[in-house]
Amino acid sequence: MDIDDILREVDPTSHSTPPGTHDLQALTRRWVAERSAPELLEWPSDGLFERVNERIKAQIEKVEDLTGDMDPKTNFSLIVIQTELERYKFLVRSYLRVRIAKIDKHTLHYLSTQTLQERLSPTELAYATRHQALLHNHYLSSFLGSFPQQLQNLNDTAGNISMIDAPDLDTAVFIRMLKEKDVHGEGTDADVTLPAGEGDVLILRWTSAKTLVEGGEAELV
Repeated sequence: MDIDDILREVDPTSHSTPPGTHDLQALTRRWVAERSAPELLEWPSDGLFERVNERIKAQIEKVEDLTGDMDPKTNFSLIVIQTELERYKFLVRSYLRVRIAKIDKHTLHYLSTQTLQERLSPTELAYATRHQALLHNHYLSSFLGSFPQQLQNLNDTAGNISMIDAPDLDTAVFIRMLKEKDVHGEGTDADVTLPAGEGDVLILRWTSAKTLVEGGEAELV
């Protein structure tokens, strides 16, 4: 039995693209996009993470079943499965850490409106709410408690000046075009519109790139 036979036995659908591969590609793209975007992107609502978690659980069970088997063919299969498992776990951990870092930095911002709250998963929303409550209680016991009542709010917008710290949406990002399109970019001195072909990589302000990314016309890189 050669290595191709072993690989086909590990993945019987190797002649075609397995469903798990599509999920891995989707997870990788979401991870790259989340790391590149200055603000929190929407939590995937297509069941991607549920499928990924089920796959991780299945792979862990398979590793446990194969552990201790001294057959060389099985040992090689175990190495392949463990490698794929670690890749999945790395992407999930890194993706969640990036999102948590953004929530920690701008908690009040993402809790300020229903639209922004909908970007969070139920677990993230519960975390953000609890995080902000603990932070507010800490500030009250440390120094806010000695202020007048009207000055104790952390989300005050008096005088048309908001105390809520928001992400910088003018941050520059790199995007890869997925289709031909005239791209409009806002600049400091002047706005520019340029023709862009499929596969072109551009650098734009996030405010200009956001509609392209959300519309599926480009992806963050």
